[in-house]
Amino acid sequence: MDSPLSEVVNVDSPEPKGLCVLNKQELSGKHSPRHNHILAALPAADYARLLPDLELIPMRLGAAMYEAGGSLDYVYFPTTSVVSLLSELEDGTSAGIAVTGFDGLVGIALFLGGDNTACRAVVRSAGFGYRIRASVGKREFDLYGEFQRVVLLYTQVVITQMALTAVCNRHHTLEQRLCRWLLLNLDCLPTNELTMTQESIAQMLGVRREGVTEAAGDLRKAGTLCYNRGKITVLDRPRLEHRACECYAVVKKEMNRLLRYRSKPQGCPKELSPTAFASKPGELPAHSMISPPHLMKAHASPR
Repeated sequence: MDSPLSEVVNVDSPEPKGLCVLNKQELSGKHSPRHNHILAALPAADYARLLPDLELIPMRLGAAMYEAGGSLDYVYFPTTSVVSLLSELEDGTSAGIAVTGFDGLVGIALFLGGDNTACRAVVRSAGFGYRIRASVGKREFDLYGEFQRVVLLYTQVVITQMALTAVCNRHHTLEQRLCRWLLLNLDCLPTNELTMTQESIAQMLGVRREGVTEAAGDLRKAGTLCYNRGKITVLDRPRLEHRACECYAVVKKEMNRLLRYRSKPQGCPKELSPTAFASKPGELPAHSMISPPHLMKAHASPR
């Protein structure tokens, strides 16, 4: 059962000591709003204006940030967590339509004129993130500054994800879709490991669990990944990309084109920096959202 966010952080607590402790950790460098690339892209004056309103919160696996039709009270900026957007039907079935990590935000509907959304937002990889009240987000957006520009660019990325997900679900095999989904989630994390069950993956892909088990088994036999007790470890990223459909390359190319601010994250710790997992000095890691030039050319056209 997905936990409501109020169980993660008691926002109505008269003495929010937990948030104060977390903010002290943030100041010491363990956590920082700058670990989110949208916040890192802001000019110093804009960032300073937002800083007093940013709250560090734990984002636990399965926690619902938003419910479909619910009000958008906060805007979330993940730093070490991954949030999935899901579209649900009346019978309870659902499918994932987009993922967000430290390169983006959760709550873009707020900036498009709506105070609620038809999608659910659920944490699929636990970690931390920051939030601001909806009123603060609107205030900053209405200043027509860098915050608005970056939010709109990221909105276009999410729209691209949604469009390609619709095409992918209609025309590509389950294994290809699974590879695409794994890659998109890995791009939101600083490691090659994902913590999630096959049941949750099936829910995200809108398929039966047995289908995911079979597709994951084929990938394991090929030496692409291994999984145990809800943890998936990717062993061969290039092979995983090769087995994915062209939809992943299209989405990644669009992200690299639009989100150029990600190339200069400010205050990003070593474990989150684009070069943290490089195999050679100056070489970007295979799982980084910012691809080396030769990979960007390779992804420019489908196989």
